[in-house]
Amino acid sequence: MEYLVLARKFRPQKFDEVAGQEPVVRTLVNAIAQGRIGHAFLFSGPRGVGKTSVARILAKSLNCEKGPTGTPCNLCSNCKEITEGISMDVREIDGASNRGIDEIRELRENVKFAPATSKYKIYIIDEVHMLTREAFNALLKTLEEPPGHVVFIFATTENHKVPATILSRCQCYDFRRISLGEITNNLGKVAVAEGITISDTALSWIAEAGDGSMRDSQSIFDQVIAYAGMNISDEDVEDILGLADRKYLFRISEAVFTRSAGTCLMILEEAYLAGLDMKHFYSMLLKHFRNLLLAKIAEDGSASFDIAPEQMEKLKTQAKAVSRETLQRYLDILLNEADSLRRSQEVRMKIETILVRMAYLEPVLPVGDILAALEILEKKLQNDMPMAFIAADGALAVEENRLSSLRPGVASGEPATASPASAPAKQIARPASGEDLKIFIKRENPPLGAKMNAAEILSLENGCLTLGFPEGYIFLDNLMEKSQKDELTRIAELYYSQKVSLKFQTLAALKTVGNGVLASENRGSSLSEIKHEAMSSPLVQKVLDAFEGAELVEIKPMNDKKQGGSHCA
Repeated sequence: MEYLVLARKFRPQKFDEVAGQEPVVRTLVNAIAQGRIGHAFLFSGPRGVGKTSVARILAKSLNCEKGPTGTPCNLCSNCKEITEGISMDVREIDGASNRGIDEIRELRENVKFAPATSKYKIYIIDEVHMLTREAFNALLKTLEEPPGHVVFIFATTENHKVPATILSRCQCYDFRRISLGEITNNLGKVAVAEGITISDTALSWIAEAGDGSMRDSQSIFDQVIAYAGMNISDEDVEDILGLADRKYLFRISEAVFTRSAGTCLMILEEAYLAGLDMKHFYSMLLKHFRNLLLAKIAEDGSASFDIAPEQMEKLKTQAKAVSRETLQRYLDILLNEADSLRRSQEVRMKIETILVRMAYLEPVLPVGDILAALEILEKKLQNDMPMAFIAADGALAVEENRLSSLRPGVASGEPATASPASAPAKQIARPASGEDLKIFIKRENPPLGAKMNAAEILSLENGCLTLGFPEGYIFLDNLMEKSQKDELTRIAELYYSQKVSLKFQTLAALKTVGNGVLASENRGSSLSEIKHEAMSSPLVQKVLDAFEGAELVEIKPMNDKKQGGSHCA
């Protein structure tokens, strides 16, 4: 007797033997039981998931001598003939090789004749999407109103290529990919039936290689048996499937996580010398980082994925070293470069540049950690530094012990008063610093505040507010216009709660020391001295302590101020 491959030997013969297609099976069984049998069915889905097998079982269910029934006996002559493919009333047609209008015309003539020995004449057309446009059109009328004894069953892997006019005349069933667990379970039954010794881990590897196709998985199992015999070890499966190549993937990802670009290039060199196809290796690398991300998500308990348990554990262990955000960035890089790599003539070199880029990528600090550090810093500043801070609404909030000194020239504990001519409808106490005044201007008049970004608040003496601007400042002439100057004066009076006049000056090079007081006598101070002074500031120290690893990189001196321009008016 000729050898029968596993995919044919263990083809399902009853609906309850079909794996992974419960919705389809349940619908068909119920339809048969209720006598609601359609005249045309369309089965669509990936390769090797049971479309043709279900079509044959449906044909047996309709033509069984005990039927129509949802459980064909597989013992009567009709069932045996359908199983063996020799039934005169069940025709299987290959749509790829019988795709022309002549074949369809012949079919249209044959449907008129009654079945020879069965209740139904059934036409199973596989790969129906391969029919020509003319063939589809010739089939339309027959498909819409066929004789009562005719049933059409179409199967396709690409239902989007089937015309809508055909789809509308059929009951459409979508077949899904079969899960890893269901394939593994099926292969285990096959191994028991064939007397083969193999571990569950090796079976899951074979199932994973099948990529959701039962037929592909059984074919790979056949190949493994031919290689290793009846006693199959895990090493045998690794060899035949090329799983040993996975070691390169885990080593490369480990080198990327440790930011060792040189190690990445050495591992890639090993893979290249071992004979791995670089484009295929890149696809494996892309899938590996995808699996790492899924394992990281699964680690949080948010999802479960169709990955072998042993593989998932290894992935979870390695994914602990990096954050989810960092893994997402690695995967984005690989995905963005995938298209250009497919077109590249120097694939190895392209992969090298990608790996180096990934290795030198700065890790992402999770947002939660940043917010936590900022919260700690805010609490320290509130407890230790009695200074102004930014409130939740963006306005400047100040502590009670400073409310009395918010207006210049007013003694502590004394209420501030403004002249009748300038008293605003609502007086708001504000700190007297220049930056706070600029913030206040932005709140009152955002366009004007934007023009004041480069301004320096030099002094306020006897109601004369002196403003400094860089030489050649493009908005200076605009600010000196009457309308702009009047608006700026109004806001300044509201801020200081007193009558104010404005004076504009241009600035030259001068630096600041201490808490921002201008000091021309300190021009000789070096940047190193300034940096030392800044590092000794309690506020700077608290900021550096709040962010681990932070350091003071650069100190920039402010410009000297050279007086010129107009007087107060």
